[in-house]
Amino acid sequence: MTFAFEKLLVYQKSVDFADNICVLTETFPARYSHLADQLNRASLSIASNIAEGNGRFTKPDRKHFFGIARGSVQECVPQLEVARRRMLVTEDRHTVLKQQLEEISRMLSGLINGLENRKI
Repeated sequence: MTFAFEKLLVYQKSVDFADNICVLTETFPARYSHLADQLNRASLSIASNIAEGNGRFTKPDRKHFFGIARGSVQECVPQLEVARRRMLVTEDRHTVLKQQLEEISRMLSGLINGLENRKI
């Protein structure tokens, strides 16, 4: 059985992003465990809130959780920047991850706007 949200491209990309962050943070030194933990939590929150929002029955509830997911995208940006500055992530990898966040953010905005425009 497949849940409806699993078919959403934004959900799939969010899970891929969270998985990429898991791989990345495995290499962080122990003294940066706080940054690794926060980055893992924020990245997983994106996909989790998409899933939870999709399970809600009302448009306001769905919109609320999709908005939280978008907020989690924004939360990842400064965390990745600190990781870049601490040389925990290469410039190239940082660029790729930030591009993924930008794409996910655009897709979430589209999901929210599409929800607002629906009659149901």
